[in-house]
Order: sequence, then structure tokens, then C-alpha cells
Amino acid sequence: MATHVPVLLAEALELLAVKPGGFYVDGTVGLGGHAEAVLERSSPDGRLLAIDRDEDALALARERLQRFGARVAVAHDDWRALPERLGAERPDGVLLDMGVSSLQFDVAERGFSFRNDGPLDMRMDRSRGETAAEVLSDIPENELADVLFTLGEERRSRRVARAIVAARAKAPLETTVALAQVVRRAIGRVPHGIDSATRSFQALRLFVNRELEGVGAAFQKIARTLAPGGRLVVIAFHSLEDREVKQAFRALAGPEFSVLTKKPLVPSEVEVRSNPRSRSAKLRAIERFGAAA
Repeated sequence: MATHVPVLLAEALELLAVKPGGFYVDGTVGLGGHAEAVLERSSPDGRLLAIDRDEDALALARERLQRFGARVAVAHDDWRALPERLGAERPDGVLLDMGVSSLQFDVAERGFSFRNDGPLDMRMDRSRGETAAEVLSDIPENELADVLFTLGEERRSRRVARAIVAARAKAPLETTVALAQVVRRAIGRVPHGIDSATRSFQALRLFVNRELEGVGAAFQKIARTLAPGGRLVVIAFHSLEDREVKQAFRALAGPEFSVLTKKPLVPSEVEVRSNPRSRSAKLRAIERFGAAA
């Protein structure tokens, strides 16, 4: 597995305005890189709630963060459930990194990548929901084409959906390589060196995990849990995710909230060279300066 490198780390810490004694939430803790830095900067008595849907990632994050003792709490949950989990507690900062973690992408049996052959799973939370293979086994062709077009922005979505349905009629699509081969044959080569299966895999992952479901409303609810002066920082890796963040922050802007990023922050050339997966990242932040409800 590749080394976990937190994206836009310095920028996230700066915009979270991490301070000693503060209470912070990492709602997508992944392998714990951002969380570790927040706990270090908020020492000696800052606290952090670390949440993730992925139990495998949580186990590794818990191990990484164990040196902080009682200053950190770890929970298996979806970040969208954060307002209910917090109850009356008001965080000084919430960080949401919407990307796929190194653990998910690099471990073949998780089924997120076609670079290594593995079972077509793609679930961030393997304790619930249908796998990508199960979705592809019976999803209607028209619905599949819509998913590929809407979530993957795949212009040849109908051609790909038709090819997948034809392939599954012969044999179940159960591995990442098998699906990638079907998509590549349907599309052919694409320019700029991008693998022709990339958009379809992205769309299927977003669909399997319901990653865009209710996110705009969730961003607004989470912002309203913040303490006065608290900040919500979101790192998005997909244009559809970033659009949801932008629209949610725009809807909040006014007497109670101030958008801190007129334009999203993006990784420097140096960061992209050292961590190519950061290249599509966009960071936006908002501050609550009104009284907490």
C-alpha cells in the first residue's frame, strides 16, 4: 500500500485555525494524517472526534492516534450523521476530506481500482449495502447509462451501459479487471493518457456509496453545529462534490456565516509532483461568527 499523504495539510490547518484546547472533528479520518496534525497543533489539551465509514481505515487511524490517549475519540459512522452524533456539543472546527483513501485505492480486494485485479466491491463501509458487482448484476440498462453520465460525466454512457449488460448476460461481472476490459472495448482509447475505464469506475463508486446523496443539506447542518468562530473545511476531489460544497456555502453566507475562500484552494505544483493524487483537490472553508443555535 502506498504511503498515506494528507492532501492540502498546511492549508487545512490554517483555515481550521487550530488552537490549543479546541474541539475538532475529522469526519472522514481515513488513515489519520490530517487528524494527527490537528491533535499535535491543538496540544496539550485539544480534543478530536475521528469518524469514518470504513472500519479498516478506522482501525489503522486508531492505532496511529493512540498516543494522544483520551484526547481522541473514534467512531464508525457516516460524516452526514455528525449533527446527531454531536448533540449539543459545538466543535471549533470540522474537516471533511472527500477523497478515496490510500487504503481503499491500493488494496486490491477493496475493488476500487482497475490497476490491480480484485473483487468488484467498492463499498467504503463493507458492513452494509450492495457491492458494485451486485449493483451491476441487475441494474436496468437505462439507469446504468444515467449513472455513468451523471456521476462519471461519461459521454459514451449509453454505449458502455449496453456493453456491460451484454457482458453480464454471458457471465457475471465480478472483478475489477473484467469490468475495465468491457468498458475499454466499448469506448476504445481516449486522449491524454487517461484510462477509458476511469470515468465508469468513478461513477460506480459514487453510486455504490451514495457519496453525493444529501451532501448539500448535510454541509449546511454541520456548519450550524459549529461554535461561534468555528470553521468547516471541505476538500473535494470531484467537480460534482465541489459544486455541492460551493452551493451549500453560498446558501449559508450572510449575517451568521462568512465564506473564507472566494475561490477554492488547490495544491501547489510541488505538492502535485510529490503526491499526484492531490492534483484534483479543491479546498473550501466557511466560518460561523454568529451565536450558536
